[in-house]
Amino acid sequence: MTVRVPAKVNLQLSVGPLRDDGYHDLVNVFHAVSLTDEVTAVPSERLHISVEAAPRSRVDVAGVPTGRGNLAARAALLVAARLGVEPQAALRIRKAIPVAGGMAGGSADAAAALVACARLWDDREDPLLGRAELLELAAELGSDVPFALVGGTAVGLGRGERLTPALTRGTFHWVFALAEGGLSTPAVYDECDRLRAARGERPRSPKVSEELMTALATGDAKGLGGALTNDLQPAALLLKPALRRTLAAGRDLGALGALVSGSGPTCAFLAESDEHAADLEAGLDAAGVAAALVRAHGPVSGATII
Repeated sequence: MTVRVPAKVNLQLSVGPLRDDGYHDLVNVFHAVSLTDEVTAVPSERLHISVEAAPRSRVDVAGVPTGRGNLAARAALLVAARLGVEPQAALRIRKAIPVAGGMAGGSADAAAALVACARLWDDREDPLLGRAELLELAAELGSDVPFALVGGTAVGLGRGERLTPALTRGTFHWVFALAEGGLSTPAVYDECDRLRAARGERPRSPKVSEELMTALATGDAKGLGGALTNDLQPAALLLKPALRRTLAAGRDLGALGALVSGSGPTCAFLAESDEHAADLEAGLDAAGVAAALVRAHGPVSGATII
């Protein structure tokens, strides 16, 4: 059973106060894009994980765990426990989404594993795991996993797991600049907290940007570019200063909007059209400000059986 699952870019990532459970209150506007991983579940005597880069991708998979610490393996174990079966599957992960790149590649793989293993092991005539149950399991695995299941564009509240679809018209075109190495999401959040404490800032509960919602609903790419925000960006830029040059190059080349995606270090650039995205990609390549460049569009569907 093979499932294709998209990367995400955060159109708005507003980080509120730290909660008692160690998470932050968030407003997280997710947008699924056509950069995808594939997870294949094959019957096997034991749970086994293998990871490879997708053809023509430049994703470094050397650091991706292949044991039960892999989030996709944890997803398989959750499905098996819920169904009361042994986790007998080999999971083959083919990656095009950058690792530790701020595009939720690990969460995407977990979502794909949930769908693949549920289809492999569940009763197809009378399934125990429907959409609601899979979303519940996804929320147990991580804040970004539920969105990878549903895709499209959605507002995530709480720690990002409470999703509401966002009205979106048209297609938006993106160029993603991948960086050498990754950034740890916990490290970026810790740096964000440190920066705020050093400035004496007391974060308030975040709110959804009306400007952003209007741009999405009307298909206004220019308006969307002006409304992109990421509260984690200052922390990511401190931890990886070279990203400043990448963002500046994209802006100089006419990107409608430029920001660090999620916790980084991938930088996302919004283009007017597919043709503009191709020109932007060529310009960024000539500037030498990224390890690799990928064009994509959104929104696209979430985890899909292929």
